[in-house]
Amino acid sequence: MAETRKFAALLQTQIRHEFTAAQQYIALAVWFDARDLPRLAKRFYRQSLEERNHALAMVRYLLDRNEPVAIPGTGDVRNDFSSVHEAIELALAQERAVTADIEAMAKAARTEEDYLGEQFVHWFLKEQVEEVAQMSTLLTVVERAGGNLFEVESHLFREAGAEPADAPDMPPVAGGKL
Repeated sequence: MAETRKFAALLQTQIRHEFTAAQQYIALAVWFDARDLPRLAKRFYRQSLEERNHALAMVRYLLDRNEPVAIPGTGDVRNDFSSVHEAIELALAQERAVTADIEAMAKAARTEEDYLGEQFVHWFLKEQVEEVAQMSTLLTVVERAGGNLFEVESHLFREAGAEPADAPDMPPVAGGKL
């Protein structure tokens, strides 16, 4: 079995972060659903699946590298918000935190001269640029709507046709992508 290094340890920790993000996005989706905001709810239900797939891609990578894998519990999940703005702010902060985590993994892989690990992390770095940009845009739309949530829902409806397809270059997911 391969010796566990900082990169592998950070990757294992990131699996927990990804599963926590998946649960947080379900909580956001349910919060939006309870307020009859179906487009926002759909966006976050879908985002939850994406985070789950990210976690299981990391699991698959560790398995393929003969590294130990432990499926963790998740961190705390927030379920109540005072506004849509506050909920989207939380999602953006979460994406920014994940970006910092992925950057730390990339740095660890490079420092350890783990070229396979570094190559694996590149997809996630690219993905985080997209995730932060999309969440930033959504927050801007919420701010510009000035409390008119129909405008936010309309924006998401118009953008639905432009939703990105599944990334063909995404690393394989343990158990398959949902």
